[in-house]
Order: sequence, then structure tokens, then C-alpha cells
Amino acid sequence: MSPGRSRTALSLLELTRDLVRLPSCSEIHSPEPVLEAIGSFLSQAQIRYEIVRGPHGEPLAGRATIDGGSPGDAYLLNAPADTAAVGDPDAWHHGPFAAEEEDGWLYGRGSADSKAGIAVFCHVAREIRRRAQSLRGGLILIFDADEHSGAFSGIRRAVADLGTKSIAGAFIGYPGHDRVIIGCRGFFRAGVRVHGVSAHSGSAKRRGINAINRASHLVAALEQLGNRAPVSANFPLPPAISVTAIQGGDGYSTVPDRCDVDVDCRLTPEFGAEWAERQLLAAISQLDQGSSAPATEMRVLPGWPAYQLSPGSPILAALGNAARSVLRRDLPMEVAGPSSVGNYLATRGIDATSGFGCCYRNLHAADECIETASLEPTFEVYLQAISELLT
Repeated sequence: MSPGRSRTALSLLELTRDLVRLPSCSEIHSPEPVLEAIGSFLSQAQIRYEIVRGPHGEPLAGRATIDGGSPGDAYLLNAPADTAAVGDPDAWHHGPFAAEEEDGWLYGRGSADSKAGIAVFCHVAREIRRRAQSLRGGLILIFDADEHSGAFSGIRRAVADLGTKSIAGAFIGYPGHDRVIIGCRGFFRAGVRVHGVSAHSGSAKRRGINAINRASHLVAALEQLGNRAPVSANFPLPPAISVTAIQGGDGYSTVPDRCDVDVDCRLTPEFGAEWAERQLLAAISQLDQGSSAPATEMRVLPGWPAYQLSPGSPILAALGNAARSVLRRDLPMEVAGPSSVGNYLATRGIDATSGFGCCYRNLHAADECIETASLEPTFEVYLQAISELLT
């Protein structure tokens, strides 16, 4: 055994390292190997495990269940098994999938988001399985292999397959050792197509109507709307409107007759999808007023509403108690700007924390890494919290 490391700490590190070495970048690699590796660990602990598949047999998630000795509430542990893309491999000082450790940090794509979280939850499940007969209710683990695409198809399918089995609360194993995320802004997204009238860019008689110029006015109007977004009374973050992509034109000699603009709106409980859609439609109406160009079109994409847990949520109380016991400090409860799986779970009536996990650096960037010393205390916090909820 390595000096200063317990058997549990070494096991946590070993599983994290094994998972990082299996590439599972969203929409690039098959998640089958990493889901099988999770299943191998859980099966050795005599925990029921299966790979949840889509209509064509594609792997969507890993799911495990543990039943207590008497009836009671079931709680969910969730973490994504897919990861962000690597980006430029030359920007990494350690191989993206080498899982190398240096100065107490384990490097690799997905180490923070969220293969360390998977390792922590698998070890929690192993301990709960050993004492299951003395506990009430049960534990469900779902590791979504389609989280980073934003589709959440793995957890959606896995939760739907549970049928009438209810989930009393969920913990999502996103990284971050300094706070508990108790809510997230939602999002509304739309693709806006601005039209113009094409012409030769050198013509002296027929100038056309430049769709890119028109789109620039829409972008400016949306920026002003975003700067004036109202603040909610009971939500700490304001809504936000951002133009995230713009594309138009076919070459130097043609006045463009089409320009596509992607708009991302971050939502709060008070200012939701209907508010965002009204803002965009009003800006489009203003743009089209008096124009002889074809009307601007808007295509709405799927999104999620914002959510925020109440202070009296049992999962918050259990996590707070465990943190005070293990870490000897209180964890701040905060709302995050980006959305997460917690937004989806909230639509199912399931309370979910959207992050407490290992210390990390460089999330979704080169040299993503986790502090190895934070693995065991993260495991102990979750083990105590789940044990409290199941007793």
C-alpha cells in the first residue's frame, strides 16, 4: 500500500484511472467499453447492473440497483460516462487518455467530468450493498453515455424504464469540492434565419438586400435585450440572451440572401421559455418592419426550464450533515449558470443536487485533472449522506 493512502483511496484512484484510459468522447467514441468497465467493478461487488440500450441496440447508459432490507425511498446517483472532446492533442502536457499522475493530480479527459464521480459512486454502492439488509429503500445508479451532447438520452431512457419505481432524490457527481449546486438556469434555444435579396456585389443598378447586414442589426438588438434582462426576486442569477453562432454568404461576388443566427437564452423560474420567445419574436418583428425582404423565420429547439431546490430538501440536509462530519465545514449552497441533468430531473419531480465532487482544474480544456487526495473525502461525504437517507 502506498504511504499515506488507504485501501479505499487506492481503489478509488485505480478505478478512476481505468475509466479515464477508456476514451468516451461524446459522439466520437463508443461508450460501450467504459460502460462495461463500470459493470465489471459493480458485478464483482454483487450489484445488479445492465447497459441500457436504444431502439437500435446502441448503448445509452449503465444502470445498477440495490434494494434495502425493508421498503422505503429510493435515491439516485448519477454521473455522465461520456466526456467532452479532446481538442488539440498537442495542447496537452499529459496524454488525454494516459491517466498520468503528477504532484497529486490525475490528468486525463473526463477525469473531472465525471469519471472520478463514477468511481466515487461505484464505491458508495459497494459499501451500501454490504449493509443493504439493514437499510430501508434502495439505491439506483445511472451513468449517462449521452450527457455531453445535451440530449440526456441515457438517463431519460434509464429513468423511464424504471416504470412506477419512484426516486425520492438524486445526487449528480459533477466536480467541485467547495460548494453544492442546488439549482441551475434553464435554456431556450432558437435558430433564426434572416432573409435578404441576392445580387451581384459589383452591380451599379441592383444592390439587393444584404442578409448579413440585416442579421447584424438583429444581433445588436439581442445584445441590448440581454443587457437589460430582468432579475428574478427569488433566484440569484438573471436570465441571459447570447448570440452563439452566425453564418451567411456564398462568396465575394454575391450579396447574401440568407444569414443564420443561433440564439441561446438562459432562463430563470420567473423568466422562462415563453419570456425568451417573446423577446426574440419582438426583435424579429422590429427587424422586419418596413423591409421588403422575405420575413425572418425562427425555429425553436428543445430546452429545459430552470430549477432550484427548497432549503428544506432532505437530500440537502443529508449532504450538509455529511460534509460537516467529514470535511469539518459547511458547504455553501449555490445556483449554477449552466444547465445540467438536474434540469431534466426537476421536470420529473425529482430533487437533485448538480454538483459536489472532487477538486479539479481545466474542465473541458487541455490537461483536465482531479486532485487525487479529494477522492476519498468525497466518497465519505456521499456514503454518509446516503446512509443517513436510507436509515
